[in-house]
Amino acid sequence: MFTGIIESIAIVKEVIINGSNKTFWLESPISTELKIDQSVSHNGICLTVEEINGSAHRVTAIEETLQKTNVGSWEKGNLVNLERCLRLNDRIDGHLVQGHVDTTGVCLSRKEKGGSWLFEFEFPKKFADLIIEKGSICVDGISFTAFNVRKRTFSVAVIPYTFEHTNIKSVKKGDSINLEFDLIGKYLLRRLSLK
Repeated sequence: MFTGIIESIAIVKEVIINGSNKTFWLESPISTELKIDQSVSHNGICLTVEEINGSAHRVTAIEETLQKTNVGSWEKGNLVNLERCLRLNDRIDGHLVQGHVDTTGVCLSRKEKGGSWLFEFEFPKKFADLIIEKGSICVDGISFTAFNVRKRTFSVAVIPYTFEHTNIKSVKKGDSINLEFDLIGKYLLRRLSLK
């Protein structure tokens, strides 16, 4: 379980194809603090640390993860948002995030607003019931408040701190992003569908 508050940015140092899997070596300021078998959110994807070597760590994305996220498009030099799992005695500064990406979306626009940034994203229509005006949304592992919510689009406003300390600064029009919709909304929708 995560909160969507990014701790660090990693850089992809190496991509290795292993059959239907892809293995990644990522370098970051927190890689030395990680532990083997630890769950870490990578752009909102919960991946297990397999090896640590100096200031880099290794993770593998299996076929299921490659199909449902944008991890398959990661290349050497890409920036990746990192968050270690939530401790039960911590404050939840973002919202409850599982690290189980629901789908990918596409950046439709990015506008600088004189000190903040406005992004608009498109998502598959079948997820329209899971996003509400002023509700929580996780974009590449970052907790945001959604607004201007429509059937297939929503916007987020990005403050300078988040822009500088996450990979949102590298997202541009046409880029694929990982989306995880609010956990509570998913349970409510499931409950209502069973009546």
